[in-house]
This record gives sequence, C-alpha cells and structure tokens, in this order.
Amino acid sequence: MANLADLIAQKAALEQQIAEARREARAGAIAQIRSLMAEHGLTLADLGGKAPAPAPAGRSRKGGKVPAKYRDPATGTTWSGRGLQPKWLKAALASGGKLSDFAL
Repeated sequence: MANLADLIAQKAALEQQIAEARREARAGAIAQIRSLMAEHGLTLADLGGKAPAPAPAGRSRKGGKVPAKYRDPATGTTWSGRGLQPKWLKAALASGGKLSDFAL
C-alpha cells in the first residue's frame, strides 16, 4: 500500500496530465473551428456578433459604496441600510423611534 506522500505525488502528476490533455483538446477544437471557418469563409460576425469579452480575474461580489439612507440627527452618523444596524439606530428604535424618522 502506498503512503500519503506517494499518493499526493500521484495526484499531482494526474492533475498535470489532465491539464495538458485539456489544453491539447482545446487547441485541437480551436484549430478545427478555424479550419472550418476558413473553408466556408465565415467570420465572428457570421457566428452571432462580437467575440465574448474575457472574464475578469478574481471577480468580487462586493459592489461599490452605497449611498446613505439613514442619518443620526444628533451626530450626523449615517447608515446605508445594509448590514447590521448601527448601535445608535438600535438604541433609538428601542426607545420608541421609527426607522422613517431617520430616513434621508
């Protein structure tokens, strides 16, 4: 029976072989498509428009800064309405205030 280090080395070798096989298959498919396009005189426009833009690397789900929706009249502190309610708003709501009282 193989030990852990041997199995990890085998896994790495297999992953490398898989990646190489994918690259070769992709290159073959691209070559075949280009050959067919040249044979029939086709362009990207004939296939449905412009080429797709490459996907941005490391795309984040975080968006830009959100404008404030609520303001504490005493201190001027604001809250966008996203995430946890700030302490000043929780305290004001607990003492009988309404969320609409703090809306901008």
